[in-house]
Amino acid sequence: MQDEIVRAMTADGLVKAVAITGRDLVERVRTVHTLLPMATAALGRTLMGASMMGDMLKEEKGAITIQIKGGGPLGTVLAVSDCEGNVRGYVENPHVDLIEKEQGKMDIGAAVGTDGRLTVIKDIGMKEPYVGSIGLFSGEIADDLAMYFVESEQIPTACALGVLVGTDQSVTAAGGYLIQLLPGAGEEIIEKIEAGVRRVGSVSHVLADGVDGEALLRTVLSDFELEILEKHPVEYRCYCSRERVSRALISMGREELTSLIEEQGQAELTCQFCDRVYHYTRDELTQLLDEM
Repeated sequence: MQDEIVRAMTADGLVKAVAITGRDLVERVRTVHTLLPMATAALGRTLMGASMMGDMLKEEKGAITIQIKGGGPLGTVLAVSDCEGNVRGYVENPHVDLIEKEQGKMDIGAAVGTDGRLTVIKDIGMKEPYVGSIGLFSGEIADDLAMYFVESEQIPTACALGVLVGTDQSVTAAGGYLIQLLPGAGEEIIEKIEAGVRRVGSVSHVLADGVDGEALLRTVLSDFELEILEKHPVEYRCYCSRERVSRALISMGREELTSLIEEQGQAELTCQFCDRVYHYTRDELTQLLDEM
């Protein structure tokens, strides 16, 4: 099943929803960063949340960044999405040992921590990006994203995210949904959505049975007439290039770049998103210095 985003709205115009299936993109980030299961699940959830939020942007070249600093052993968890839902990200400590709530169920909240903040940065082409931040609610990520929408954007939201990791540490299923109330939605609408959320239960286990994003939304919102607005593929995508890395070196300034040449005679820079290594010889660094 291809990774994709599905956007929908109820026929009465009172509820909008988006779902993602992301097994391949989460498996990709697991292999890129050699993640252990705790980091795979936490970063995978954050990436898929960022992907759905990025896809909701109306700005063509917009981007969403989600940064979670919860004080747990995973350290900082960061995900960046473009306006089409393609994502990249990293976790500060990728090799945290397994923490379980119960047999076979990872305690993501304990790994992420709750003594910190979730920050969302929206770049929609303005001079300054919009920055919203809330105290972490549970560390489970989906609950925290739902709370972010309520506290920072005053949008009642239901969010579910799940990553299922196999015994060989590979990703067997991943996905989730965001459901938001629009102006005019009353208590009856809320009750129907809450009933649907309870009916579906664990998203990762539903997706493991082969359910796609559209079927997931239709199950959660089975009490509504649902109109599918759009479907399109998403992937783990890094935008790094030698040109961008060169600009980063130039931005260090003449003094610092000169010091680097004199002290090390070369440079190796690793992309934090895809772990690609860019090597610069003394001559190449000197050429950058001349271009400044």
